[in-house]
Formats: sequence, C-alpha cells, structure tokens
Amino acid sequence: MGNPRLAVYPGTFDPITNGHTDLVARAAPLFDRVVVAVADSSSKGPGFSMAERITLARLALADLPNVEVRGFDCLLATFIQQIGAGVIIRGLRAVSDFEYEFQLASMNRHLIPQAETLFLTPAEQYSFISSSLVREIGRLGGDISGFVHPAVQQAMRQRWQKGRTGSNKQPETEGDNHA
Repeated sequence: MGNPRLAVYPGTFDPITNGHTDLVARAAPLFDRVVVAVADSSSKGPGFSMAERITLARLALADLPNVEVRGFDCLLATFIQQIGAGVIIRGLRAVSDFEYEFQLASMNRHLIPQAETLFLTPAEQYSFISSSLVREIGRLGGDISGFVHPAVQQAMRQRWQKGRTGSNKQPETEGDNHA
C-alpha cells in the first residue's frame, strides 16, 4: 500500500488555473504532502513547455508549504510507485466530467492498486474554468485575470504578444522536472 498521507494531483496544467489551485488548497490540509504532477504530454501539443508549466505551478502554489510541483514523463502508475503515493486527486467540475474520471479511476485502480482516487470539486466560482477555455480567451486578447494567477496571466500575455509579432521562440523560464 502506498503512503495514504502522500497525494498526487496529476495533470497537464496548460496553464494551471484558479480551479486547479483551489483543488490543491482544499487537498493540502488533508495530507502531509501533495505533489502536483505536471505531465509532459508533448503529444497533446501544450502551449507551454513542461518546464514553463512547472514554473508557473510553483508560482501559483508558493503559499502552500506542503505542496511540491514535479514533472513526469512516464505512466502515472510508474510515477505513483516511484514516489510511494497512496492517493490520486482528481477534480470534478461538472457531471460531464464524471464518466471520463470514473473510467480513469477504474483503470488506475487496476494499474495502481496501492493508490486510491479521491475526487474533489472546486469552489462554485471556479467550476466552469478549464485550461483550454483560458487559453482560447487569452489567445483572443480577453481578460483572464479572474481565472489564473497573475504570473500565469503575464506568461500568457507574453506568449500571445510574441505570437502576434511572428516570433515562434518560447520564452525562457526557470525550473526543471525533478524538484
């Protein structure tokens, strides 16, 4: 059995939103340690590199002392086993999320029997926020300040301004996938 006091909240976090940070803040008092596990997911073509997503998540979650942000580029089951976690945190925004999340939890129970899945719901004001909607609103110049941490908003603004001027260069950030 994995450590029931160590939880993992996996996702691509492209970008991390206030909905994500709300779930982490709700989970943090329940566990000794929460690892926000940023998936590489290069096949999904994320807007930010894994290092950038890790950096932004660390900035957004800096006020939670028992929360650690790490990247991973393997099967979640492998990552869970490597760190010895006993709980997987998943967020449910709406009933429409349930079928997919239930299927995922069932597969994880098969692949990672030592870890239980815990579903949390965000505060109502965050229940409609998704990373893909935030990316689209930001790309089109809309106000995303109510949906993301200020550092994320700034990074997205810089990304889209560079995109409009024709530069394809990714902004450099600090961070790695091992912390």
